[in-house]
Amino acid sequence: MTLSPLVLGPLVRYVGAHDATFWFEFDTPGTVRVTTDAGVHGEAPTWGIHGHHYALVALTDLPGNSAVTYDVTFDARVVWPEAGKTASVHTVDRDGPVTFAFGSCRRGDNYSDESLQRIGADALAGLGNRMANQDPGEWPQALLLLGDQVYADDPSPEIIERLRARRESGAGPKSARGTDAEDEICDFEEYSWLYHESWGAEPVRTLLASVPSCMILDDHDLRDDWNSSASWRADIETRPWWKDRVVGAFSSYWVYQHLGNLSPNELAKDELYEKVRSAPSDADRERLLAEFSLRVDEVPDTGRWSFYRDFGDTRLIMIDSRCSRNLDPKNRAMVDDVEWAWVRERALESSPRHLLFGSSLPYLMLPALHHLEQWNEAVAQGSWGKLAGKVGEKLRIELDLEHWAAFGKSFADMATLTRELSRGDAAPASIMWLSGDVHCSYVARAEFGVGGEVPATYQLTMSPFRNPLNLPIRAVNRLAIKKPVARGLRRLASAAKVGPSEVTWDAEAGPWFDNGVMLLTTEGNSARLRVEHAHVDEAGTQTLTTTAKMALTP
Repeated sequence: MTLSPLVLGPLVRYVGAHDATFWFEFDTPGTVRVTTDAGVHGEAPTWGIHGHHYALVALTDLPGNSAVTYDVTFDARVVWPEAGKTASVHTVDRDGPVTFAFGSCRRGDNYSDESLQRIGADALAGLGNRMANQDPGEWPQALLLLGDQVYADDPSPEIIERLRARRESGAGPKSARGTDAEDEICDFEEYSWLYHESWGAEPVRTLLASVPSCMILDDHDLRDDWNSSASWRADIETRPWWKDRVVGAFSSYWVYQHLGNLSPNELAKDELYEKVRSAPSDADRERLLAEFSLRVDEVPDTGRWSFYRDFGDTRLIMIDSRCSRNLDPKNRAMVDDVEWAWVRERALESSPRHLLFGSSLPYLMLPALHHLEQWNEAVAQGSWGKLAGKVGEKLRIELDLEHWAAFGKSFADMATLTRELSRGDAAPASIMWLSGDVHCSYVARAEFGVGGEVPATYQLTMSPFRNPLNLPIRAVNRLAIKKPVARGLRRLASAAKVGPSEVTWDAEAGPWFDNGVMLLTTEGNSARLRVEHAHVDEAGTQTLTTTAKMALTP
């Protein structure tokens, strides 16, 4: 039997009311064609990087609110779906309900008994197994992957074995050998292994070939605590392997994740995409992406990972809360001025019924942890003197105190924007932050000090898809919702000269710690939420069980 040239994909990435994009990786150059039962087809030649061959195919003029069956050929050979199966996508219904499945933090380890025992069932596998028995009209309209799609600094045992074999053979970058990153991912080739492992196994592969996905990066795309502070940057830049890691991480992220976040219209206008596709050789493409990677790491406002999508009357603004940080101790910001101006413009330029901010890191932490991070930022910045500042900086790195609460200016800026959006006749029915990162899940409702009828404002945090938190840290998170603990840490923050905030919130549900996924549905002025957790049933199948259902708006 001849092996398929299709290495990974198809990934259905952007799907609108009448258009869609499909992403592919092949093992050889060629031309890929997508043909639908709606009489619409499109094709594209592959372009090569580091011995891999990629293509994106954009389709337009698709029928709205329809299940569209498709097949894929490569140089006239059918490569998807498998014989006897069908593949389909569902275009957006601009007037109907929209369901978003979302979460973060997913290890790509296999589904062996040992792996299932060690890190549990995979929520995306559970979602894929459920969809296999559903009509396409019942599927989510989008899958939001909110960070840590891959773990460059903590790969699976199987990948570590491959890394060691590669190092011993003399292949790959020399910079990591004999260092603290020897068993970590370093270059483009090694990053490709992570994506193949994470997205290539069923039923996740078919899930990604059926439901459009939106993705944003987080720290483990490079390394734990990436861009926590200026001192973290100063330290990491002394490592001999760091520049190779940056090039590998951003080049692969651009190929595997970022390009698919763009609409067909945005792809047609993207200058780097055009340069890469039209470059005369793979070496030229590799140079273009390496230069871009180093530049965007050094000067974040020379590129943009943030993006937005409209799903009928719901707008999603996905915020890069890692690469675009300003780490200047005198002007720390979760997103720099250029990026924040873009976020404000996207939020204020339209009047959606529901406005969703996607951020890998929660805007609203569990209350006690929020005050702890406020205290830490103030102390690390010198409110208790230089010696305490050094201790505060060490605690910031050791305890991962680097969420929105640890960037006081950005937290206040988001609160101001929320108040602006909440006033007037054009205010949305809801404003929500969808996040992950913290390996626990919760629902928190917030008040921003705006009188009268205001939008429902919620922090929805779902983490992990598959990477459970250890027991001692679970206990800390359970304490973080206790009001006496929150009051004590608020007083501690006040002692470090942190001023009061007009924003108040409490966890209405959670925290939960099992692997899972949240499903948010917006319809008219209403929004409702389902919390699902993954487990292995008696038949050995990874499945989902509903933990909670909530109406978020009247």
